[in-house]
Amino acid sequence: MRILIVEDDPFIADLLRDGLADDGHECDLAPTARAGEELAQLFPYGLVLLDVMLPEGMDAGFQLGKHLRAHGVTAPILYLTARGAVEDRISGLDAGGDDYLGKPFDFGELRARIRALLRRAAGQVQHTVALPQGFMVNLTSRELYRAGQRIEVTRREMLLLELLILHPGRAFTREEIIDRLWGGEGGVEPKVIDVYVSTLRRKTAEAVIETLRGHGYRLGALPELGP
Repeated sequence: MRILIVEDDPFIADLLRDGLADDGHECDLAPTARAGEELAQLFPYGLVLLDVMLPEGMDAGFQLGKHLRAHGVTAPILYLTARGAVEDRISGLDAGGDDYLGKPFDFGELRARIRALLRRAAGQVQHTVALPQGFMVNLTSRELYRAGQRIEVTRREMLLLELLILHPGRAFTREEIIDRLWGGEGGVEPKVIDVYVSTLRRKTAEAVIETLRGHGYRLGALPELGP
């Protein structure tokens, strides 16, 4: 499961990411409400762990939760915060949250609450996209398939594929892709993107990524859906 963690304390964020990785989850970290909003717009998450007090303000987490719900994000939201008063818990649930856990928390309890939320959301439709030549991408589990067979892709390859899928028709330059996938980290050469594109084309029979000379890369034409 892919989980978004919005937490400004780097120690807690790393603790959550590493602990949940042991359970087989892949986590993206956002230190601010703004960064969390941008990631939530880019990728379909199976769960959001959301701190209430973020750099934008004391109730920034609540505001982000409301914003995500207003913009169609249906993933369960679990608020994590040191504010444990009844009024705060009520505010969190009213702000689109599905559960509320006070800090400090026991990691075993957090795991149990996550399992409960995921069971509750298990009936929701998977985010699956059909690609040319029989390829399928499950954006929730982040897996690529063809004819029922899973095709191994790296994390960066899947991030690139997701970026193009979620913005059909738009071409991204190498620099834009680096900014989206590496988050402004320095030292990434534009030619690295060409390597990722070449590898993905090989794995998808040249069917998925198009080159627009002078503009960058975009998703190829998707297959027509039946009635």
